[in-house]
Amino acid sequence: MENSEETGILEPLVRRLDRFSQWLVAQDELGMERISESPALKRFSRYFIAATYFGDGYLWGLAGLAMILFGGHHGHTHVLIGLAVSIVNIAVFRLVKTAMERPRPVTLRARPMRHRMIDDFAFPSGHATIAFGVSFIIANAYPHLWWAWMFAYVSALVISLSRIFVKEHYPSDVIGGAILGTLVAAILLPVFRTLLF
Repeated sequence: MENSEETGILEPLVRRLDRFSQWLVAQDELGMERISESPALKRFSRYFIAATYFGDGYLWGLAGLAMILFGGHHGHTHVLIGLAVSIVNIAVFRLVKTAMERPRPVTLRARPMRHRMIDDFAFPSGHATIAFGVSFIIANAYPHLWWAWMFAYVSALVISLSRIFVKEHYPSDVIGGAILGTLVAAILLPVFRTLLF
């Protein structure tokens, strides 16, 4: 008897949550379509595609190389920290993707050949996770060099936007990745600084 009463009480709540989640998915799809089909953004199509490829790690590798060449001991240490944080971020976002199993917006057969898909799942965006994690490290390593951390965050934002533009991710995938990458970096940075300094 108690079980049926509990089910009766929870049923309206479950229905409301279900309607809310359907509304949220619809807003996500609408947001992706608005970004990917925006005439203003389509003029920059080649730059967004380039940002997606650079976001595969090339840009952050170049930033790490610059820190190794010109950053002295401080730069070397933060490259190691950035690498360690990125490895943890990759493991975490892969684990979350596997648990969530959210399909990508467009299947491989239906997508135009202007981009490629690395894995099957969308949430969270790996590009956004890594980009915002590394940007957090750079901003904390060089707080006095506003142009360095500004460049890192603008790059992270453009890379993340490019993932929506090429229809690899919904906006919530990118937002989730940005939050996840920043959170992991914020937790691990003091730990690695203690170990390495």
